[in-house]
Amino acid sequence: MINFDQFSKYSKPGPRYTSYPTAPEFSESFTEKTYIDILENQDSSRKLSLYFHLPFCRSACYFCGCNVVFTSKEDKKERYIGYLEKELEILSKHLDTSREVLQMHFGGGTPTFFSAEQLDRIIKLIKKYFKNWSSEAEISCEIDPRFLNQEQTDVLVGHGFNRVSFGVQDFDEKVQKTIHRIQPFEVTDNAVKMVRRAGIKSVNMDLIYGLPFQTSETFKKTLEMALKLDTDRFAVFNYAHVPWMKKTMRKIDETTLPHPSEKLTILKYTIDYLTSNGLRMIGMDHFAKPDDELFLAIEKGELHRNFQGYTTKGGADLVGVGLTSIGDGVHHYVQNVKEMKEYEALLDAGHLPVHRGLTLSDDDVLRKAVIMEMMSNFKLNITKVEKEFGIVFAEYFDDALEKLKVFEDEGLVEVHSDKILVNTTGTLLIRNIVMPFDAYLQKIPESKRRFSKTV
Repeated sequence: MINFDQFSKYSKPGPRYTSYPTAPEFSESFTEKTYIDILENQDSSRKLSLYFHLPFCRSACYFCGCNVVFTSKEDKKERYIGYLEKELEILSKHLDTSREVLQMHFGGGTPTFFSAEQLDRIIKLIKKYFKNWSSEAEISCEIDPRFLNQEQTDVLVGHGFNRVSFGVQDFDEKVQKTIHRIQPFEVTDNAVKMVRRAGIKSVNMDLIYGLPFQTSETFKKTLEMALKLDTDRFAVFNYAHVPWMKKTMRKIDETTLPHPSEKLTILKYTIDYLTSNGLRMIGMDHFAKPDDELFLAIEKGELHRNFQGYTTKGGADLVGVGLTSIGDGVHHYVQNVKEMKEYEALLDAGHLPVHRGLTLSDDDVLRKAVIMEMMSNFKLNITKVEKEFGIVFAEYFDDALEKLKVFEDEGLVEVHSDKILVNTTGTLLIRNIVMPFDAYLQKIPESKRRFSKTV
């Protein structure tokens, strides 16, 4: 019942809202001292979410927007483990590491570019400082199927990892060659079977539409092959082409990228195909089996969103460790430095490697609550927001509600005195729908907004 004819006019630059305020608002005026003061005064009853950035890759994938260090040298990985230990040691002086850990995620780069022995050391190092793990902790790892063996799998499972996410993007050989990521289907198939045999219960697969030379016909074949792997979740992302931010993307000939109308055809088919094969759609880019906890959470209105995407583990303070890692809490965001030499120098001098961050104002906290709730559960309890923040919603957000009227007229959103509801089509445009609530974005002319396109 989705009317894709509505979509083209909404293709405009906009944030993905893994945070609010978004990362461009982070400032270097947020210093190590700022962060230490926050850590030492955090509510010790709040649980922890840990993110470890393992940044190394052997070679560049041209579509990738991650912060990556390309290397084939073993000593660089060994050296990095030593600096992770230094960061954890300094962090433990200011953070109450006895707090319960609800979530841990290894991101990259390619975490499994580290050997089984190295992964074992990293995890033991983490557990040396963080000993209080929830029995329901979600412990996950991003995996490039080209870099996974049985020994690594055994280490991850042995240490309690219960979720993995495989990067696939596309199975088409021409697309793979163009984006510099040759990954035959058999490699991914073997990797999925390996983690299943080892006991991993939740397997996600990342696909991307909008890559060079993709067509609706080629992506149909990718979806058919992907479904054979019987994963629990799919994340089907719209390719964010931002060559002004990522130099490797400049290697992509923009004339080979599919037209927005072709991307919409791909998206429509993807939704039809996955839902007709038993998966349920969750928001703008996720699909899950009906018994998956992601789907069950959105049914209850308990889905959350952070820098790791959609999660069922909300209400925790995120602590980022490693090069470029981002952390957040109720009133702050913080990001580590991006250059390895600076990262090492700061740690050698006994400092946390803080690069920038943001202390949230009361207005930021309110708008964050509104935007993240709508991004996650596609509805907003206005009465609850008014009670929690002591505002009259219609007065405080009069400008935003005026901008929402265009979406109301299109039948994408219902605005009532006590709630806002986003319908199925609207969930695909949720970035556009929450943009009116973004006070920072309203100050930037649309022609100067440096974000990926929403469609």
